[in-house]
Amino acid sequence: MLDLEKYIRVVPDFPKKGISYKDISPLLMHPEAVEFCVDEFVKNLPTMQIDKVVGVESRGFFFAMLLAQKLKAGFVPVRKKGKLPYKVLQEAYDLEYGNDWLEIHQDAILPNENVLVHDDVLATGGTARAACNLVKRLEGEIVQCNFLLEIKALNGIEQIKQYPTQVLLSY
Repeated sequence: MLDLEKYIRVVPDFPKKGISYKDISPLLMHPEAVEFCVDEFVKNLPTMQIDKVVGVESRGFFFAMLLAQKLKAGFVPVRKKGKLPYKVLQEAYDLEYGNDWLEIHQDAILPNENVLVHDDVLATGGTARAACNLVKRLEGEIVQCNFLLEIKALNGIEQIKQYPTQVLLSY
């Protein structure tokens, strides 16, 4: 088993004082670590067909796209407000250091499609909950939520406790 923690850089006081940012950039520079993560995510998925993989802006895109390719599923970007060019649904959310809006294209997910939601970090859970709410509003079925890492002290898992969740590394 690969020690993923050695690939995560902790940056103190970013993006503001008192926050210890978990930077996945070093992990992304090591193909063996990326491949290990993708394999772990796929290995621990339910056996059903995944139709779409939702990646949450922006670092969630990295692994979501790789997972979509490996699963032969469509990739759906969930982005911050004003970044998608077509008709969108919006969902407000709170995060560790502020609040914002997420958007998804209205035609990105069809009713009853099986959806995997992926983001890099589960912190307060606000972003994950908003992404899941967007999927549900489009009548998609959330099969699982995946995160590269979780900040356990922030208890974000409570925001999405109704969905199966997979985390590769906890802090």
